[in-house]
Amino acid sequence: MKTPAPTTSIWTSVEIPFRPALDKNVTADVCVVGAGIAGLTTAYLLATEGQSVLVLDDGPIAGGETSRTTAHLVNALDDRYFQLEKLHGHKGSQLAAESHTAAIDRIEEIVAKENIACEFERLDGYLFVPPGESTDVLDKELGAAHRVGLTGVELVARAPLQGFDTGPCLRFPQQAQFHPLKYLNALARAIEKKGGQIYNKTHADEFKNDVPDKSTTSIKTSTGAVVSAGAIVVATNTPVNDWVTIHTKQAAYRTYVIGMPVPKGSVTRALYWDTPDPYHYVRLTGEAAHEVLIVGGEDHKTGQADDTNERFKRLEAWTRERFPTSGVMEFQWSGQIMEPVDSFAFIGRNPGEQNIYVVTGDSGNGMTHGTIAGILITDLILGRENAWATLYDPSRISLRATPEFAKENLNAMAQFSDYVTPGDVDDVRKIARGDGAVIRRGLKKVAVYRDTHGVLHEHSAVCPHLGCIVEWNSTERTWDCPCHGSRFDSSGKVVNGPAVGGLGSPE
Repeated sequence: MKTPAPTTSIWTSVEIPFRPALDKNVTADVCVVGAGIAGLTTAYLLATEGQSVLVLDDGPIAGGETSRTTAHLVNALDDRYFQLEKLHGHKGSQLAAESHTAAIDRIEEIVAKENIACEFERLDGYLFVPPGESTDVLDKELGAAHRVGLTGVELVARAPLQGFDTGPCLRFPQQAQFHPLKYLNALARAIEKKGGQIYNKTHADEFKNDVPDKSTTSIKTSTGAVVSAGAIVVATNTPVNDWVTIHTKQAAYRTYVIGMPVPKGSVTRALYWDTPDPYHYVRLTGEAAHEVLIVGGEDHKTGQADDTNERFKRLEAWTRERFPTSGVMEFQWSGQIMEPVDSFAFIGRNPGEQNIYVVTGDSGNGMTHGTIAGILITDLILGRENAWATLYDPSRISLRATPEFAKENLNAMAQFSDYVTPGDVDDVRKIARGDGAVIRRGLKKVAVYRDTHGVLHEHSAVCPHLGCIVEWNSTERTWDCPCHGSRFDSSGKVVNGPAVGGLGSPE
């Protein structure tokens, strides 16, 4: 999916060459849809196993959410291990720790094997509570971390910050970070060297099983070309081949990131996280005269807030209090997180399908979840046993997560009340240049954008996925669906699934 223009990720200074669009019918062992971390890792590992692999993306390589990550590589998960034990038991939380640890190791192995210069480095991570809050959560997490095998985790007096005393915190050793676009640029070249094919500007329009025994699958693309494959892997952040099943078990959130220069050496190179909801996450990047401090947080459900500038300001204030050497803000961007109701990603066979696989539900740990997907789906396609398969099975139903499941789906249903509310404005003349608003026109709602030249662009405000009314995102200049997270640019073109097509005609 393409990245909206108004905010800029620090990683996008790396230009990855566009591959051509698919212009003919082709056949492969496996077709991967999506050229982000999950899609390219899967393609790379399958190609390494001798499979013929083809990758499709309607935008550039790493042009979607992978370009908007902060690229923490961790087994210190966003959802605490003591909470995961309650949802999935000791074995489930142990497998989670094992799989994320294995994902970091696998990235490190690929970096070494392919000689990838992507700033990969191992470092410590520090988890701390807000000032004045109880540290009981740290004690519970320390015990849970040790129970799942992360015995190197320890309670220390404070994080190694000069300008801010965090108080007691947990130190997670052997975490990592890297430059995601440098990594994927090299991974794409490695795939092609192994005989894999990558096509950009090619949208997957239709997925189907072609024979009664479902042994063959195919994809009809926007170019008219058809891909036939033994298996399809849908790695598009949220599945675009599934209209309902997965989307009732996860919710889309926007998360916000800023980048500020700091004098080299003034901040200890490490990963830093705090414990509020929403929490903050911090890392450094850069090897020049100054480093850039990357800070994220201030999450909210997609399409259910339009106060982005305030969130960036709160992030900046939080950062300056804890990292006083921070300079003028140079970068700001947002990304999309898919949060499963039971905290673990959905990786494996699409429910009801034999040879169509999905990966979604990154839960704020997209780089490791995407790598786990590559390992697990490769094993499933090749018929190998994998101990993680049940944990990440997209068909799973977690009874202990039922309250969260009900909460998220009631929230989605509540958004349909927008059908009977007034528009954002009562006259299109009130819409400024470069801005958008939903207006009521009789019984219909219309998404109206006025471009910088003053020309109006009108589309139906109804999301083509399941019919919710979209909301205007004034910072990204996108139309965002508050139900399941589909997003559309100001011209109505789809930016994020699960919607496959763009906004329709206003009539």
